[in-house]
Amino acid sequence: MKNKRRIILASSSPRRKELLENTGLCFEVDAASCSENLSSGLEPHKLATKISLEKAQSVCGKYSDAIIIGADTIGVLDGRIIGKPGTAEEARKMLKSIGGKCHLVITGYSIIDTASGKTVSATVETRVYIKELTPGEIDAYVKTGEPLDKAGAYAIQGLGALFVKKIEGDYFNVVGLPVHALMNALKEFGIKVL
Repeated sequence: MKNKRRIILASSSPRRKELLENTGLCFEVDAASCSENLSSGLEPHKLATKISLEKAQSVCGKYSDAIIIGADTIGVLDGRIIGKPGTAEEARKMLKSIGGKCHLVITGYSIIDTASGKTVSATVETRVYIKELTPGEIDAYVKTGEPLDKAGAYAIQGLGALFVKKIEGDYFNVVGLPVHALMNALKEFGIKVL
């Protein structure tokens, strides 16, 4: 849907882009340029919010009259943040640690109106229950390459779905963008899809 305001998604994530496209919203992508420091010592919800805000702020200076959306997704297991594995070995360790357990997926999102300065930030949390994983399943999955650059080392919308026993909460949040919450928040900025 065409809104009167220019909307910018400050993300290089193809999954976020696709989820937002599925709403019918007219927007542009301008990849955020900020570091995702997961070792700041902040509580996970605050950290996800902080990084989402930094992502949105990193592109704000380019637009004088636009709505900027930033988002960041992190996993939390036993109170400890699990980020994205950088190597196959890190992916194996991560998958071994989440196997047979429940972990949280938290997405922070921030919306900034560059004309008024109005800013809204929030988080959405989903519980994900992973089945017991055998070493063979972990190795086969890591060989696909899918776990790399994914929070928690799996993609729920891909082959990683084979490991998910159940979820409690927003599925799209686990993919990387809590569509329902985000669309409701955008209404505060005069942006409507339907």
